[in-house]
Amino acid sequence: MRTFIGRMRWPDYLILAVLVFFFGYIWYTIEGTLNYKWRWELIPGYIIGYNADREAYFANILLQGLAATIRISIYASLLALVFGTALGIGRCSKNLTIRMLARTYLELLRNIPPVVVVFIFFFFLSQQLIDALDLARWSRGIARQEDIWLWEFFFGDMRRFPSIISGVIVLALFESAFVGEIVRAGIQSIPKGQWEAARSIGMNRFQELWYIVLPQAMKKVIPPLANQFISLIKDSSIISLISVQELTYKTVEMVASSRMIFEAWITTAGFYFVICFGLSQLFSRLERRREGQG
Repeated sequence: MRTFIGRMRWPDYLILAVLVFFFGYIWYTIEGTLNYKWRWELIPGYIIGYNADREAYFANILLQGLAATIRISIYASLLALVFGTALGIGRCSKNLTIRMLARTYLELLRNIPPVVVVFIFFFFLSQQLIDALDLARWSRGIARQEDIWLWEFFFGDMRRFPSIISGVIVLALFESAFVGEIVRAGIQSIPKGQWEAARSIGMNRFQELWYIVLPQAMKKVIPPLANQFISLIKDSSIISLISVQELTYKTVEMVASSRMIFEAWITTAGFYFVICFGLSQLFSRLERRREGQG
């Protein structure tokens, strides 16, 4: 902390003073002009509740939403990595049809508002797939069983399993466009000499990609992929529009029932900030360690 303070100069203090004044003014406006009554003391109860009958604590509405957001982000990122890698390879294909199909998909998703993309994928693909596989009936059957803690650990409330799968599919398909461009850039950054060397020892196109190009490309794209994962966590709030009960959706429910508008949204913003900033610092440290070892 002393080192950090020692690095600060007068412009840093000026910016800090402006920020303090700005947030102080907002606080005064909310509390004074709007006559808003803060109820921060109730927020912990919406994170972890207490059941007096069972004499046990339980994850309340905000913590449930946070857990759903984490699950959806992890599953969607893995699926987006698979789709995005396939799209990135397709963008570099020698086949014109495959190359154009991959580029069309990427350009459409990168140039259409996310909200529109979410609704298109939900109604025309995700929901249709869930209905075709009859996942709703299957998940209800799982929910009626006993000792389903493992299912609940990975997917939460099994009665809402179709909703989570919808969110994962929609988010993965949307994010795969950005992952695809990152992978494409990584593949095209590999020198042509690597391709020529692979062909000189008799490798076919698939072997070139699998054994020579992709291992090198994926090492180069790890930092931008890490940043994209952080963006995916923030973008997960969009799927609340299709009634996926993640953190943003649960916050809306909480605001509607408690009328604690500012407390609820500030707490939710804090959750997102802690996760994203923490991951950003973790990825930066891992990247510096990798560079040091290299």
